[in-house]
Amino acid sequence: MLVTGATGRVGRLVVDQLLDAGVPVRALARRSDTDLPAKAEVFTGDLTAPDSLDRALNGVGAVFLLWTAPPRTAEAVVDRLAAHARRIVFLSSPHRTPHPFFQQPNPMAALHAGIERLIAATGLESTIIRPGMFASNSLAWWAPAIRAGEAVRWPYGAAESAPVDDRDIAAVAARTLHEDGHAGGHYVLTGSESLTQAAQVEAIGNALGRRIAFEELTPDEFRRLWQDRAPASAIDMLLAAWSAAVGQPAYITTAVADILGRAPRTFHRWAVDHAGAFAEGS
Repeated sequence: MLVTGATGRVGRLVVDQLLDAGVPVRALARRSDTDLPAKAEVFTGDLTAPDSLDRALNGVGAVFLLWTAPPRTAEAVVDRLAAHARRIVFLSSPHRTPHPFFQQPNPMAALHAGIERLIAATGLESTIIRPGMFASNSLAWWAPAIRAGEAVRWPYGAAESAPVDDRDIAAVAARTLHEDGHAGGHYVLTGSESLTQAAQVEAIGNALGRRIAFEELTPDEFRRLWQDRAPASAIDMLLAAWSAAVGQPAYITTAVADILGRAPRTFHRWAVDHAGAFAEGS
């Protein structure tokens, strides 16, 4: 099994899950000096240079594909994967999901849709994994303010989502990589509960044993605050998605439970397990 993006927040967990299951793992990383487990066979390579993948792909049966590169080399990379592997598990997005939260114009969704078409054209056995909102997004969004003891200043506090634990995403990816029966699967992965953004901040506060103030921002205030931290297109997409989600219960699936045979971890569980990352002074 070859895991691309093996040093990222999901890819690293996929490596761990496969090793725990006793599956031989090759990990693709852009640099050789990684902290990946010793049992993983590490290969250096880059999706922007398709020929750099050849050594890692030699003798591989299945590939976990996580795409964070520009789209220009996608076709060449997928062709190379198809020449070696018989199975691809692709970490995509829920752009096909009939819920307003997921139906906003999104350049990443367009990229994912294009790669899905390339994979389908190869005729390979493929599984598409479509995580909803990642629980770990809150680390990038809210942790700096919470660590500083400040209020979380954020728009659309009433917008609901069902955050999915990165560990559950990785567990599903690993299972569909090494277990038969998932060819053609399109799995939308969510948590089990619909929570407003304000309620998610409250859950983090409960995990820390203190109240975290939530201050509502207007969309324009949020744009000004984040204009130097994220592309304007990403900010516009998020604002549109959160606006559409107000008053709409989150889209929830049973895919995690169906595949893993257990309920997905709750956001409250995620917050407890990651409380140290939000603690003051951390």
